[in-house]
Amino acid sequence: MVQKAKILLVDDRPENLLALEAILSALDQTLVRASSGEEALKALLTDDFAVILLDVQMPGMDGFETAAHIKRRERTRDIPIIFLTAINHGPHHTFRGYAAGAVDYISKPFDPWVLRAKVSVFVELYMKNCQLREQAALLRLQLEGGGHPGADQEKEPAGLLAELSARLAAVEEQAEALSKQLDDESADAAAVATAAHLERKLTGLRRALDALEPGTGSGTAVLPS
Repeated sequence: MVQKAKILLVDDRPENLLALEAILSALDQTLVRASSGEEALKALLTDDFAVILLDVQMPGMDGFETAAHIKRRERTRDIPIIFLTAINHGPHHTFRGYAAGAVDYISKPFDPWVLRAKVSVFVELYMKNCQLREQAALLRLQLEGGGHPGADQEKEPAGLLAELSARLAAVEEQAEALSKQLDDESADAAAVATAAHLERKLTGLRRALDALEPGTGSGTAVLPS
C-alpha cells in the first residue's frame, strides 16, 4: 500500500480549516490541522509533510514568523509553504511572504480548483522523492553486501540489480511525465525547480546503479545525497 502524504493546514479559525479540508479531501491524502503557529511547529517536530498551507493573520505568532521558524530548522526548511491571506496586500506585503520562504501566495477567497491543483503538484513531487529515497536505500543495501541476514541476502546480485533497475525506471517515467505536465501548465517556478532537482537525483541514482552492472568497472558507486 502506498503511504499517503501529509498536508499541514494552519489557521486560527475553525471554519477556515473546515473549508480547506472540504477542498483538499478529493486529493485523498492525510490532512493535519493546526490552529496556531506554535501548534504547527509542534506537528513539524515529529511528522513529515508534503506542503504547508499557512494563514498569514493569526494571533500571537503570525504566518510570517511561523514560516521563519520553519525555514530555520534543517528538518523542515525544504517543505513548500503556500501562504493564505484575506488581506488586500500590496507589493511590500507580498514580498514579505516570499522573503519568509513561501512558494506561493493566495488571497482569500480563493478558487478551490486552483488551490487543489497547486497542492496536488507538491504532493506528487513529495511522493516521487519518497520513492527515490526507497530506491537509494535498496541500492545502499546492495553496496553494503545485502544488509541484514535473511532471504533477501540469498538473492542473486544480478536479480536484485534488475529489480532495482525496474523500480527506478518506474519512478523515472513518472517524474518525466510530471515535468512535462508542469511545462504544459506553466506551473510555479518553485514547483518546476523542485521537479528539476528530483530529476537530477534520479540521474545520479541511475548512474550509481549502472556502475554496479557487470563489466562496467570496479563496482564502486557514489549515491546521490
